[in-house]
Amino acid sequence: MNKYLAAYLAAALVMVVLDIRWLGVVAKTTYQQAIGHLMAEQPKVLAAIVFYAPFALGLVVFALAQQAEAVIRGRAAFMGALFGFFAYATYDLSNLATLKNWPIRLTLMDMAWGRALSAAAAGAGKAAMTWAMKA
Repeated sequence: MNKYLAAYLAAALVMVVLDIRWLGVVAKTTYQQAIGHLMAEQPKVLAAIVFYAPFALGLVVFALAQQAEAVIRGRAAFMGALFGFFAYATYDLSNLATLKNWPIRLTLMDMAWGRALSAAAAGAGKAAMTWAMKA
C-alpha cells in the first residue's frame, strides 16, 4: 500500500473515531450549554465528510509528508498538533471575534481539542506510513 494513502486512511479514521467520542460523549454537555441554541438536532453527515476528508489530507501534506523517512513519531505528532492548533484557532477565534456571546471557554477548549486530536491522528498516520514502507 502507498505510504501516503496508509497515512491518510489512518489519520482520517482516528480523527473520526475520536471526534465522534468527543462531540457525542465527552464535550456534548459543554457544547449544549455554551452554544446549544446554534446546534442542529442531528449532525449533518455530508458536512462532516467535507471537513474530515480535506483536514486529514492537510495532516498528510503539512505534518506527515516531510516526516516520511523519520524514525520517531514524535515530530509527526508535534507537526500535527501545530496544524490542528492553527486550523481550530482560525475557526474559534473568528467566532470569538464575530459572533455575539461566543464563549471564550469554548474557544480555548476547542483549540486544545483540535491540537490533541490532530496530534493523535498524525501519530496514527505516521505509524501507518511506517508500516506501509516496511510492507
